[in-house]
Formats: sequence, structure tokens, C-alpha cells
Amino acid sequence: MHIIRASRPLWLFAIFAVFALYQLVSRRLSTGTSLAEGPLFPNPETPQYELGKGRLEVPPGKAIPSTLHWAKPSMHFPVQSTITLPSGKPQYIAKIQHKFPPESEGMKIKREMRLDMVKATFQRSWHAYQKQAWKHDELSPVSGSFKDPFNGWGATLVDTLDTLYIMDLKDEFLEAITAVKGIDFTTSIRRDIPLFETTIRYLGGLLAAYDVSGAQHAILLEKAIVLGGVLMGAFDTPNHMPVTYYHWDPASTSQQQRARSMVVLAELGSLTLEFTRLAQLTNNSKYYDAVARITDELEKWQMNTNLPGMWPVYVDASGCSEVGAKGTICKPGGLRSSAGAEKDVFTLGGRSDSVFEYLPKEYLLLGGLETKYRTLYEQAMRTIQAKLIFRPMTRENADILIAGSLAVTKNTLQDTHGTITFNPHNTHLTCFAGGMIAMGARIFERPDELSVAMKLTDGCVWAYNATATGIMPEEYLHVPCPSAGSCSWEEALWREALGSHVKEDLPSGMADISRKRYILRPEAIESVFYLYRITGDEQWREKGWRMFNAIETTTQTEFGNSAIDDVTVKNPVKADLMQSFWTAETLKYFWLLFSNEDVISLDDYVFNTEAHPFMRPK
Repeated sequence: MHIIRASRPLWLFAIFAVFALYQLVSRRLSTGTSLAEGPLFPNPETPQYELGKGRLEVPPGKAIPSTLHWAKPSMHFPVQSTITLPSGKPQYIAKIQHKFPPESEGMKIKREMRLDMVKATFQRSWHAYQKQAWKHDELSPVSGSFKDPFNGWGATLVDTLDTLYIMDLKDEFLEAITAVKGIDFTTSIRRDIPLFETTIRYLGGLLAAYDVSGAQHAILLEKAIVLGGVLMGAFDTPNHMPVTYYHWDPASTSQQQRARSMVVLAELGSLTLEFTRLAQLTNNSKYYDAVARITDELEKWQMNTNLPGMWPVYVDASGCSEVGAKGTICKPGGLRSSAGAEKDVFTLGGRSDSVFEYLPKEYLLLGGLETKYRTLYEQAMRTIQAKLIFRPMTRENADILIAGSLAVTKNTLQDTHGTITFNPHNTHLTCFAGGMIAMGARIFERPDELSVAMKLTDGCVWAYNATATGIMPEEYLHVPCPSAGSCSWEEALWREALGSHVKEDLPSGMADISRKRYILRPEAIESVFYLYRITGDEQWREKGWRMFNAIETTTQTEFGNSAIDDVTVKNPVKADLMQSFWTAETLKYFWLLFSNEDVISLDDYVFNTEAHPFMRPK
């Protein structure tokens, strides 16, 4: 998960703060002439609900008429030479999964009992969605109503297709396919299409359902091709960097557009798997070309950022290294730090996560035929291990690791390195990292990093065990150990770090909980699943089972399961929110943790950031 995995909303505040500093620019391009913009920043008079963001519920009466449809436009900036899919026999890649021994009868009975409980939880949520919110984006699990924050195309429906098939709910799967036939991706209630969210949920959902069902349902690929055609318009910019909130209506597509000068890294760089798989299935390299160009720009910039090896969470993708005094002249350039952000923040958490996740995964999907993804990953890992990963101080001296974040305050006069600040926090979105690093340790034969992966995953398991509900909060703060070695508990040091939070009765080891909610996120169980499949150690199944029981007990409602406001209290308020990743990711990973290990083997499939499995080349 997942912008972003996208959470992904904090970037809005930074964007809003700089809106007033920018004006719309004219729509012509060339060095020394006016910019083709489209729009870099919305007109200040644009209603708030139309400003680009992933989740957006259109107010009553403001929906775009269903009679308005996207039409394939003439390209303003046609690609002169297409980057083609790598061809040839896939390279040798080491096995990812552990070689599991035969299962005892007792272990099988225990495992299947747990599978049944996971399926029962899924079916309750799915049947409630069918009854209360069918074909809408989301079920509201407390009120029994629905929401449409993702263009109204049925996000939960499409996002859950492959889960239905994997859980052997074939009747429900066929019923869902019938509903998918009625989706029209050429019209939307929203003025814009959030490129990242649409790609990972809808495009990824269609392609994975097509793959796992053995390519038996052509309608899934047909719909993916239609959606892919719409989304390709977002790449029709002077530098071919995408407009991440794409205005799809004919009046907008008839005009030249340019990527914004302040975009979220994950929204820009987490499109590779889906467009690559679409290119493979259609044998059409234009989809691969679109995302390969982004990778090329990231590659050029990687070792020249304010933290070489990583990219900051906000990126200037406009392609203008300089603009004129009135913002109308563009001097072409590559990706760079966004002038709209006071700091460059480097993290494995929200707004960055899936960019790093997709490096080893794209390597797998391309069968090892494009080595730059390995190089990019290995360079990033050197920086991540040196600068972000730390051991926290805990009362029990737990042997765990956490991946924090680092901010560089930019020197605006010389654009050189500024003040560096390390933030020893953990976020639920960051919990995917253990699984990523474990997979990288296998495929790139970096065995020492498997221990890092296990300790990072245990860091998130520790956070689950620390709260009253048995569920990890969205974000909290640690006191870091002086070094990665043994770190004895110092009560006075922890209480000093607590500061004004000393009266909040926080779990020992947490110095602050800035966001106490849990919104049914999958990242922790995702890494637990990877660690089980990679190591074969039953302890991961036991840890996952405790997590499942805590989540199911605390979040269950009449209509499924709901996000909760506060994981630190026994009976938290339910937030009436059940995002599509609950049935697409979280419950899928719980199911796969207790399935036979050959079900969606990591040696046969690679998951996108929404837990959609794509077939690996053989």
C-alpha cells in the first residue's frame, strides 16, 4: 500500500501553502517562449473539491454529467522513438520462497481453521459491499452507506477481483466480472483522474485478475486497455513526465499540458509494474515507454539529490530547470527538488514508499533483462541502511529496527545542502520495507540484509503488541539507541523525550503518538507474509494470527470492518471508513499467510503496491 500507498494526504498542506505564489501560465512551449503548462497550479478560484488529490468525494450537484466522455485526442508531444520492452530469455534469478517440508496433519488442521476465519471476515465485508454499496467505490461500514472518492468506477469491486479468485469464491468472482463489463472508464464524476490511485487499484486490479484466472476472461484485459488508453494522455507533456491529476475531458485534452512543479514522488514513480504488465499482455511497448522514461529521469537524478541514493518526497517534474521572472519561460531540465517545499524529506514512508518497492519488483517483472532496476535499488539500500534505519530503545531491549526519515532544509540562495534533521518515527506505511528488503536479499543475493528485513518487520510487530487494541498506530515516535548494538532501557531518557505527553500513558518505548488511528492498512501483515514465505519460520504465522485477531475483534461492524480513531483505547470510535485495500490487500495477505505456500508463489508472481499479483516471465 500502498502513496501513498499513497495515506498519502499530508502533501496537500504543502501544496496549498504555495498556491498563492504561482499563477497559471500560458500554454505554448519552447526555450525562450511561453510554457505549455496545463495547469502547474490550479487557479485560486478553483473549488477545493477540484484540487488534485487521491481521495476526492464530489459534492452533490457537482458531478460531471455522464453524457460527457473522454475521446482519444491528437498527441501534442508525440514520442519520437519508443523505448521497447526488453526482449530475450529471462535471466537467472535466485528463488525467493523457502523450500517447505511436507505439512503434518495437525498443522494442516490448525492452518485451515485460521483460513476459514479469514475467509469469513472477508465474506462478511464483501457481502455487505454487495448489498449496501454495489458498484460504488467504497462501503461505509458503520452507516451502511457508500462513498465514491475514486471516480465512481467501483474501486472496491475492481480492487477485489483477484482476492475473490484466490479465495476460490468463483461465483462471486463471475458476478463481479459481469459488473465490470458495465464500467465506463471514458467518463467520470470527477474532473480529474488521480493517476497513481487509478493505476494501482483499477489498472492493477484488472490485470492481476486476468493473470490469476489464467487469461480466461478477455473482458478484463479489454477494460484494462481502455483504461490504459485514457491514462496514456497524462504522459502527453513536453518532457513526457505525467500529469498526476489528469483532466480527462475533451476541452482539457485539446490543450497542451505540463507536469507540475510539485508532485508527490510515489505518484510519479510508482506506475512501472502496471504499465509494464499491460505492455507485456498487449505486446505494445508504448505503455512501457511511458514509465521507462520516468525511470530514466530518476536514474539521472539519484546520486545528485540532497541525500544521494534516495529521492525526496516532493519533486519538480515540470522539466523546467529555470523559469522566467513571470513564470512563462522554461529552460529545459530534468527532475529536481520542488521549490514549493521548504525541506527535502527522505523516507520509506508515505509519499515515497512504492517508488523504492517497485525497483526490485520491476526487475522481477522484466525477468532481470533490465539491470538498471537492480542498480537503483542497491544504491538506494546503501543510503537507507546508512541514514534511515535505527534501533529504538525499548523496555524489553527488543532486537528490532525502525526506518525513520531525514529532512534537509534547503539553502534557497545556493540550492546546496542545508540543515539535516533526523526523525526517529515509525509509520504504518513504512512497514512494507521488511518485505521489500527480504525479497531483495533473495533475488540480488544479499543475505546479510535478510536479518535487517526481519528486524524491521519485528519493529512493526512490536508496535502492534504495544497498544491496548493490539494494533499499531498510524505514526508514532521512538527514542533511538546510541548505536545499533544493545541498548539498555533508560527511564529518565524516555520520560524526557515524552515531554508534554507524559500524562498520556503511552506504551513504554513510544515517545509520542502523532496519529493514533488505524485505517485497516496492510503493510505490516504484508511484510509478515513475505518473511514467512521467504524464511519458512512458523513464528511469522503466529505473529500474523495475533494481528488478525486484534484487527478483527476491534474493527468489526455490522457491515464489515471499519477504520478506528484511536488504537490506544480498548473500545475506539469507528470512523465509518473501509477503503478498498481492506479486501484487496489486508485480507488477501492474511489469507495467503495461511494458504498452501504454492498459492500465488513469489517465484511465479510479483505483487504491485495494491497486492495485485502479476505473472512473472518464464
